[in-house]
Amino acid sequence: MKNAPIEKIVSEFRAGALVVVTDDADRENEGDLIVAASHCTPGIMAFIIRHTSGIVCAPLSEERAVELDLPLMVQHNEDPHRTAFTVSVDGTAGVTTGISATERCNTVNALASSMEPADFVRPGHIFPLIAKSGGVLERRGHTEAAVDLCRLAGLPEVAVISELVNDDGSVMKGAEIANFADRFGLRTMSIADLVRYRAEAEGDDFILARGAAPQVYAVSSDLQQ
Repeated sequence: MKNAPIEKIVSEFRAGALVVVTDDADRENEGDLIVAASHCTPGIMAFIIRHTSGIVCAPLSEERAVELDLPLMVQHNEDPHRTAFTVSVDGTAGVTTGISATERCNTVNALASSMEPADFVRPGHIFPLIAKSGGVLERRGHTEAAVDLCRLAGLPEVAVISELVNDDGSVMKGAEIANFADRFGLRTMSIADLVRYRAEAEGDDFILARGAAPQVYAVSSDLQQ
């Protein structure tokens, strides 16, 4: 399947498209579903939960994390990729247990809105992740790719991501992710193209990371579960 231009992916993401991002083969070599938190609906959240591990994270900018007073989950991060988890949250408006697709959607919508720290309870069922300020030019992770897409689309810098899994619970890998994309008629692009796109647009201040090019798949938010 032919890769789509970055501009087209960003345009669709701005309109509410769901995206699948896989990272480098020598990194996690896994795929995450991604949508802008401001465009997440209960239907999209249900689709994400159905096709992933069910652990739903919310990548956000450092600035938004400060605004919401979200401290890191641990002070000494031992994760191999240094994924910057904060304390988990639930929104207070329209949320009871916080676990349903609708209530998790309400929480991520709130993260992307003008809500303040008092509008969230801790802990909860959504796991915010703080993106590096340099995005994929600084760290080639799902967290940074998600926030970069929000930034390029001119949307609030909060996204929703979760890791794709097979029906048997195993993590999807390369060919399985490609088959998933085909199943839902997804176009593809490379996150390496996103890195190059940003580097070309913003200058040569960053050295591109080495390794295999990860892939990104995009689709309309009008999904059938």
